Amino acid sequence: MQIRNGGSMQATAAAKAGISTRSAKRFEKGTHIKEYRSKSGSSSDPFAKVWRTEFVPLLERDPFLTPITLMRDLQERYPQEYPDSLLRTLQRRVRQWKALHGREKERIFRQNHPPGFQGISDFTNCDELHVTIEGTSLPHLLYHFRVPFSGWAYAFVILGGESHVALSAGFQNALWELGGVPETHRTDSLSAAYKNLNESAREDLTNAYNEMCAHYDVKPTRNNKGVKHENGSIESSHRHLKNKIDQKLRLRGSRDFSSLQEYRNFVDEIVKSDNSRRQAEVAEERKHLKPLPKHKVGSHDIENVGVPTTGIITVRQAYYAVPSRLIGHTLTVHVHDDRLECFHAASHIITFPRLRWSKTGPRPRNIDYRHVIPELVRKPQAFRHYIFRDDLFPSDEFRQAWVLLDARLDERMACKEMVRILKLAADGHQQQIAAELRKALNEQRIPSFEELQQHFKEAKHVVPLVEIEQHDLGSYDELLKHATL
Repeated sequence: MQIRNGGSMQATAAAKAGISTRSAKRFEKGTHIKEYRSKSGSSSDPFAKVWRTEFVPLLERDPFLTPITLMRDLQERYPQEYPDSLLRTLQRRVRQWKALHGREKERIFRQNHPPGFQGISDFTNCDELHVTIEGTSLPHLLYHFRVPFSGWAYAFVILGGESHVALSAGFQNALWELGGVPETHRTDSLSAAYKNLNESAREDLTNAYNEMCAHYDVKPTRNNKGVKHENGSIESSHRHLKNKIDQKLRLRGSRDFSSLQEYRNFVDEIVKSDNSRRQAEVAEERKHLKPLPKHKVGSHDIENVGVPTTGIITVRQAYYAVPSRLIGHTLTVHVHDDRLECFHAASHIITFPRLRWSKTGPRPRNIDYRHVIPELVRKPQAFRHYIFRDDLFPSDEFRQAWVLLDARLDERMACKEMVRILKLAADGHQQQIAAELRKALNEQRIPSFEELQQHFKEAKHVVPLVEIEQHDLGSYDELLKHATL
């Protein structure tokens, strides 16, 4: 009111007094309510005694202290004097003090993104999508690549964690689908890829990443560790992409897929549909991209693994059974994000889906009975106590058949009969034998090997006897008599 009486406009006086124009009107009309009163009944600042002596030193020491923390501390030291009804006032006072005297805050500088200048890679966790493959939960990440100028994007389902293998495969696939190479490639600090690695392994990964960038003639850049907004052009896109996938899953009516590839195709269609809405921008972007190299670089780790006498190799803490003919040889294993490709010399031998070991559980294993059965046929009694015996049953019907065989036959015959049944299944009759076993189990009986063999006994191919009558060779002499020389 003193400012108002000095000739200032109402809005000006209100601003100088630190109150709203509405409150100023109420003061002038005399309809305002004095919010706080001292014991004598006069209006006063309820924190006048403690603001400068107690609150300000605390806020200067640590400006991240919250008003509720300050209020609870004050109430402990001055019981009954500062009720919770004063919290809103304290919140306003703290907010105003921080605006006038608080520390400087980090400023975000919005950037221009010229066409063809930058590509950004990042990973985002998709567990909240609750996708399943044939009813089994699929924990996974998405590798996400984006060029900020046009907004063109690429996404790929990753089964493991953030790794150089995943980054390399995703980045190269994205460039070849985009059709060119931007000037720079932006990533985060890649700390997740370096987790639990020693200094030598970290240096190897860094060199591999730099070599890949050199191959594509792209300049690698990284944002500061823990500063997500420096990758803002893709961080916000994570949320939008996952929301689009979630909405499509809702329209689909199911989050279950028959295979990983089906789910990958589902995600790919969503991203491509989104890119199709930016055709003009993408066309402009492609004008400024550098050409692709003649070929990709390897997007996998390489391990040399010797095959022991057990015929079981160990790769990344997981077990895989290989054919016994490889025992004593060394395999070159290409470790991809989702598979292992095994080579001997330059020849491809076998491909396995990649298994991942969790420290909280047993080592995973892929023991294909078809690789083991040929040797068990010669040593059937090894079946009973084989440490991977339970992994040899291709389906539950075979497992139940073993339980009944073991209960009804003597030890030696039970092993021999089970191995013979598995050998018959390995010869290409697995599904048919499973069906026969299911039928027999419903009747609480087990068909003998001979009975099963009769169902799938191959018919012998009979070569027909063809009789050829030799013609008279004298006819050639008759023909030559009439020949023209």
